[in-house]
Amino acid sequence: MRMVDLIEKKRDGHELTKEEIHHIIKGYTAGDIPDYQMSALTMAIYFQGMTDQERAELTMAMVHSGDTIDLGEIKGIKVDKHSTGGVGDTTTLVLGPLVAAVGVPVAKMSGRGLGHTGGTIDKLESVPGFHVEIENKQFIDLVNKNKLAVIGQSGNLTPADKNLYALRDVTATVNSIPLIASSIMSKKIAAGANAIVLDVKTGAGAFMKDLDDSKELAKAMVDIGNLVGRRTMAIISDMSQPLGYAIGNALEVKEAIDTLSGKGPKDLEELCITLGSYMVLLAEKANSLEEARTMLVEVMNNGKALETLKTFLVAQGGDGTVVDQPEKLPEARFKIELQAQEDGYVSEIIADSVGTAAMLLGAGRATKESQIDLAVGLVLNKKVGDSVKTGDSLVTIHSNRENVDDVKNKLFSSISISSNAVKAPELIYATVE
Repeated sequence: MRMVDLIEKKRDGHELTKEEIHHIIKGYTAGDIPDYQMSALTMAIYFQGMTDQERAELTMAMVHSGDTIDLGEIKGIKVDKHSTGGVGDTTTLVLGPLVAAVGVPVAKMSGRGLGHTGGTIDKLESVPGFHVEIENKQFIDLVNKNKLAVIGQSGNLTPADKNLYALRDVTATVNSIPLIASSIMSKKIAAGANAIVLDVKTGAGAFMKDLDDSKELAKAMVDIGNLVGRRTMAIISDMSQPLGYAIGNALEVKEAIDTLSGKGPKDLEELCITLGSYMVLLAEKANSLEEARTMLVEVMNNGKALETLKTFLVAQGGDGTVVDQPEKLPEARFKIELQAQEDGYVSEIIADSVGTAAMLLGAGRATKESQIDLAVGLVLNKKVGDSVKTGDSLVTIHSNRENVDDVKNKLFSSISISSNAVKAPELIYATVE
């Protein structure tokens, strides 16, 4: 096969075969196909799209380009959850213990984050002593014993996807539904899950800002998963404003503890129970969504979910007493209130802009080399639809520097107040199965 012929085929809108797609990915991973030819192909895909079968074959070709994780020794149906990201997205910290508490095995492979705050691992490392550097055997043993463990991502998981993403980033082909969907799904499938629940965000703080684009991406990923033998479903949830109240690593851990106690933000609690219900259903621990939901609410109310979190933290070296004494988590030196300058109703909180304000404090990474300050961040005191009076605190800024004028200016430009009453945005827009 000649790469130029395959580029021409896709350029003209024809379907690539399984053999052709696997030949391309194998050759590109080995270095036999140069970047300039792969760039031409990705641009052809950007304009011509791909069929459902092409997307599935591209996904599996990237899965087989590197290591795959075998979770066969873990008892039960392994259900993974993936969020397309956002601001204050604390769902994994809540969902893991919540669904593990009803007997669903959660074998989570996570990474560190670039952007507004750290990734799941960074957040968990706010807990003194917690670590993810564990051997595969110990990882599997912990999931079998406690139903929950988190390990760092393998260095050689889907190398084709890493190479392809870097190329797309510099060739203006990132925003291609087939390429985004296959990229996300290749990592989930390589990580060994039997079933996958997707939380596709939409709005200002999401990768996909437009609801129709979010629906298209969700359907593409669900179709890929089901075509390659993984039961997959997705919900589309709002990220026009941050989820919950906390944005920052230790602050989000505290919010997760509150949520598992039934005292957290209602939007975060509802999203986690909704996602968790699908995880429980796909794991065949319940016969209906209603039954699954009842089970999750029960373990939240009776303390079992919180106890599961404590067991999980201790098993990976963490100080489990932070669950009862969250003041042991890292705390910033200064707490500074951002006060409302007028009466009215909060009409907009631009999620990605608020996330940037948290990053200015040191809560996230601008580059891979950036050092995260686990203590700093923001806690929203008002959300869209809430009434405010002049002088009310809109946001509490948790900072390790006293002068935060740059952060305040960013926040004031991110939060709008209207004289007219405003409805809160919907939390969940659609379900895709």
